[in-house]
Amino acid sequence: MKIYGMTGSGNCYKPRLLLAKLGQPFEHIEVSSQNGGTRSAEYLAKNPNGMVPLMELPDGRLLAESNAMLLHLAEWTRLLPADSYERALAYQWLFFEQYSHEPYIAVRRALTIFPERAKDATPERLASTLERGNKALGVMEKHLAANAFFAGNAMSVADIALYAYTHVAGDGGFNLSAYPAVSAWLDRVRNDPGHVPIDWLP
Repeated sequence: MKIYGMTGSGNCYKPRLLLAKLGQPFEHIEVSSQNGGTRSAEYLAKNPNGMVPLMELPDGRLLAESNAMLLHLAEWTRLLPADSYERALAYQWLFFEQYSHEPYIAVRRALTIFPERAKDATPERLASTLERGNKALGVMEKHLAANAFFAGNAMSVADIALYAYTHVAGDGGFNLSAYPAVSAWLDRVRNDPGHVPIDWLP
């Protein structure tokens, strides 16, 4: 199995973290949007959308979109709930992560830490992403004040997806100390067996 991705990307971290937890071997192939790698003819032949991560299965089949990878890889493991309602909750939070969380928390981080994105870091964009990102953290805080995890009582792909950019939200100027339930959940995720940091490679 091969995972094409950027080491510092939260979306690319998700499948690496899950595979580490499952003890499943894979090859990491660094492909970056910062040096044009995602726009090369070779890469676009594999993923016409020109995004990372991309998973290539041993039989050559390809799968894009980080959360789709999580669902595929977690099938029949402890990280995808067996109960149909809890599994639907995991899907709910995966959709939340991509629609209400990642576009603000991840984008504000990118605007802040990547020099090539500085031109897009207008005061209006920074203010908007901060407001919407804090709204997403508030939704998470309310849920985690009453629940240990996002889909049932155990760690799941929903927690992996939300952890990826939440744990580095401070890079984008978000004050995680204002969200004690989120901060406690981050510790629970880190303490789950098989955890590896965002810069880990196989």
